[in-house]
Amino acid sequence: MAEVKVRDLVEDLQLRVISGDDYLDRPIVTSDISRPGLEITGYFNYYPKERVQLFGRAEATYLSKMTSDERLLIMRRLAKEETPAFVFSRDQYPAYEAIQAADENGIPILGSPITTTRLSSSMADFLHARLAERVSKHGVFVEVYGLGLLIMGASGVGKSEAALELIKNGHRLIADDRVELYQKDELTINGEAPKILQNLIEIRGLGIIDVMTLYGAGAVRNEQELNLIIYLKRVEKGDNFDRLGSNQEIEEVLDVKIPRITVPVQMGQNISNIIEVAAMNFRAKNMGYDATETFANNLSQLIKDNSN
Repeated sequence: MAEVKVRDLVEDLQLRVISGDDYLDRPIVTSDISRPGLEITGYFNYYPKERVQLFGRAEATYLSKMTSDERLLIMRRLAKEETPAFVFSRDQYPAYEAIQAADENGIPILGSPITTTRLSSSMADFLHARLAERVSKHGVFVEVYGLGLLIMGASGVGKSEAALELIKNGHRLIADDRVELYQKDELTINGEAPKILQNLIEIRGLGIIDVMTLYGAGAVRNEQELNLIIYLKRVEKGDNFDRLGSNQEIEEVLDVKIPRITVPVQMGQNISNIIEVAAMNFRAKNMGYDATETFANNLSQLIKDNSN
C-alpha cells in the first residue's frame, strides 16, 4: 500500500493550512472520512480516530454554542495520536480551543472554501486512489475514442510503435512500458503511469520521447479507466485465431473482469488502424450492436431461404 501524508492531501486539494505547518508529514492510513457530529455531543464509543476529521457547518455551529471549557474538552478527546488532521469546510475558522487541542497533539488544521459534501467526496476519492491496492502491468496504456485500452504483448511486438501512431492520429497516451492499475470501485479499474515515466514513450532506434513536448498537452492524460485489453501476438505456424470474434476473452485485474481481444500481428499490418477499429467495435457492442450476431442472423436467414 502506498504511503499518503497530510501534505499530499493539502497539495492535491489546495487546502489552506490554518495551523500545524510542522505536522504535515503525519500519515493517512484510510480513505474513509469522518464527520464527528456524535462525538461533539459526547458519544465516543465508536470514534474512528484514524480518519481525517471533517467539520462542516453543523459541527462548527454546535461547537460554537459550547463554553470554552466544554469545547477544549471535546477537542482534546477528538485529537488522538492516530488522527491525521482536522479539516474545516466553507472557509470556517476553528475556535481557539480547537487550535490549542490540535497543537497539543501535533495535529494540523486545514481549511477549504468548498462545501462539506464536495470536500468529503474529493478527499475520499483522492485517498482511495492513493491507498488502493495496485498491480503493475507491462504494456502501453492509451485513450482511444474515450476508451482506455491496455496494449500488451511480447517485447518487440510493436506496442509502443502502435501507440505512437495512435497519438499522431489524435489519441492520448497514459503510460508506456509499465502501467500502474488500481481498483477505483467494485466495477472499475483505473490506470496511470509511474511518476518517472509520465508523458514518456520508448521507440526502438529513437530512444525516449517526451510526447507532451512533441505533440502538446492534448496528447497525454494522467489517468484513465481501463475498458479493454488488446493482446498483440505474433503469428506462428499452427496458430488458430477466432475469425468471427464470437469468443469473448476475459482477464481478471484485481477481481474485476476486463474484456480482452487477441490481435494476430504480421509483417506489414497497420496495427494502429486495427486498434482503432477494435475500440469502435467494442463501443458499438456496448451500445447493443454486434456485427458477429448480425452476420450469424444473416447466415441463418440465407440458409433458410435456400432450403425453401
